[in-house]
Amino acid sequence: MADVMIQVDNLSKHYGTNRAVDEVTFSVHKGEVLGFLGPNGAGKSTTMKVLTCFLAPTSGSAKVAGFDVFDQSLEVRQRVGYLPEDTPLYKDMTVLEHLNFAANMHGMTGDRVQARIKEIGGRCGLTEVAGKLVGELSRGYRQRVGLAQAMLHDPDILILDEPTSGLDPNQIVEIRDLIKEVGKEKTVILSTHILPEVQATCGRMLIISGGKLVADGTPDELRAREKATRYRVVIAGNGVTAEAIKDKLAALSGVVGCQKVEGEAAAHTFTIDGTTTSDLRKPLYQAAVDNKWPLLELTRQAASLEDVFRNLTTGEESKS
Repeated sequence: MADVMIQVDNLSKHYGTNRAVDEVTFSVHKGEVLGFLGPNGAGKSTTMKVLTCFLAPTSGSAKVAGFDVFDQSLEVRQRVGYLPEDTPLYKDMTVLEHLNFAANMHGMTGDRVQARIKEIGGRCGLTEVAGKLVGELSRGYRQRVGLAQAMLHDPDILILDEPTSGLDPNQIVEIRDLIKEVGKEKTVILSTHILPEVQATCGRMLIISGGKLVADGTPDELRAREKATRYRVVIAGNGVTAEAIKDKLAALSGVVGCQKVEGEAAAHTFTIDGTTTSDLRKPLYQAAVDNKWPLLELTRQAASLEDVFRNLTTGEESKS
């Protein structure tokens, strides 16, 4: 693959006896959009702060664009654009003033400044609000200003913490498209709690839990790791109790779990978990025929990213 832009080896960050990040190792390549996921307190924000030189690691190493985050922090900062979850903005400046200030802080001079502000402001949808005070903007537009600020100096790497927070559905699609476009040329790390956003935007996912890295792969690869295949079965009531049906379905060979769930009126709906080595569609259909159950629906459902996330970070199976 292309050049390695971020290399993390056995990275740890301790706060007293609390290991916020515990010997995490991963790499990210140029042109890769990486989803960085984990429950609250998992260590993902701490990892991102180490990569952006806000925090020094306790042990291990991290290199960004070939530069060490501890010994060469200024070089790292020049090559990284960072959007924290709580976007830091000067609310008494106009959008244009704020972006000019950010450009000066990055050492940008001359005609390049205004040309870059116009380009990035247009890509982030800020043209119509350029003269407004940042403090008068909606949360969604303030998020856009933060994203524009992170991209303004044309960094090699973008590290974005919840970049679509506060945006409406149309704006979310626009920012997703922008991130994917930027990811064709640059390296992007995207932290978010919105799993469909990861699937729509990222080519690869890292999942961290309890400070440790618990998964690394594409969304399809992680879903394929699930040990169970889930089926949805809907059977018309017709005087047959849900418990009677459930008992017989649960007794089928290959079934490892059967649960009654909410469904349509006058019908019984079940989710059934089976091993990945067996296809339960024929046995389930045959059970309906043998017991004269009117079968309204039988579908096999692929494991969702929510299932993967919950199983890796809590050890519980999703009931959805």
